Amino acid sequence: MPMEIRDADLADPADAAAVVAIVDAYASDPMGGGARLSDEIRTRLVPGLRAHPTALVLLAFLDGRAVGVAVCFVGFSTFRARPLLNVHDLAVVHEARGRGVGRALLAAVEDRARARGCCKLTLEVLEENRPARALYARVGFGDVAGGDSASTRFLAKALDP
Repeated sequence: MPMEIRDADLADPADAAAVVAIVDAYASDPMGGGARLSDEIRTRLVPGLRAHPTALVLLAFLDGRAVGVAVCFVGFSTFRARPLLNVHDLAVVHEARGRGVGRALLAAVEDRARARGCCKLTLEVLEENRPARALYARVGFGDVAGGDSASTRFLAKALDP
């Protein structure tokens, strides 16, 4: 059976469970923080995605089994006055890595972004995540350069304990 990439139906219990399972597997990986999602987060994840007005969630299937997810959110580029699409999470279960799942998910994300008139795709990746960085480079992502040609770094500030 060939690979299938499709929009997740977050109202479908099977798709919802697949999204939670893959995001949980990603969170458990050293590149995702090395800790499973709490029961509370697992319970809130899909309802939160369903309620978010700009969420785009894609699932990848191999042999009918969900093996990858892309969770994206539409943003806006003030410098281009057009929407952009941020790939917030791209995850492939360990046993399906190296089979083109990540590349296929990113191609589908790009198709959706182009259809929405987005001016760019954005994402963040850990410096030490060499396999992901190599994939992103192969499909055309590059470091963002500021006016002084320094790479832009995505920063975060936690607002809850």
